[in-house]
Amino acid sequence: MDFSKKLSQKGFQIISGLALGIDTYAHLGNVQILLQNKQINQNKQIKVNSIENILGNTIAVLGCGIDKLYPTQNRELANWILKTGGCIISEYPKGTNPLKENFPQRNRIISGLSNGVLVVEAGEKSGAIITANIALEQGKDVFAIPGNINSPQSFGTNKLIYDGAIIVTSVKDIIE
Repeated sequence: MDFSKKLSQKGFQIISGLALGIDTYAHLGNVQILLQNKQINQNKQIKVNSIENILGNTIAVLGCGIDKLYPTQNRELANWILKTGGCIISEYPKGTNPLKENFPQRNRIISGLSNGVLVVEAGEKSGAIITANIALEQGKDVFAIPGNINSPQSFGTNKLIYDGAIIVTSVKDIIE
């Protein structure tokens, strides 16, 4: 969430899939920093719009119709994304259920909207690895945070780094 907040403060858009876990924290970090800045600006009586224009928003890309929001546990987060100026998009028509095969497909949109992809945590065969591979095919930069070599959730990020992804140990590594 810290990365998301810091990148949002630098004007980066946070684009993710609204899934539980890292996606949730990415969107939540953006929402929190926007709400915090809006509150500070209201207290100082500064025009909110001038400050918000330098902050990045978040885009949630769904693997289902927008009326079938998935996962349902993130319904409140989805509402906050919209309230803070972000958006929720889907290539699937209303009524499309969250089918397993839709999620790898939506990852090409996540990558396509992005200038680069940051993989925070990923198992060997995860959606994040699919997104990173799509980003490489699209000629995008792929960034990865190294993890514990004994953790199954770090196998994907460590392999990405081994294969040439840009290693990230701080937000500065992305900005530079």
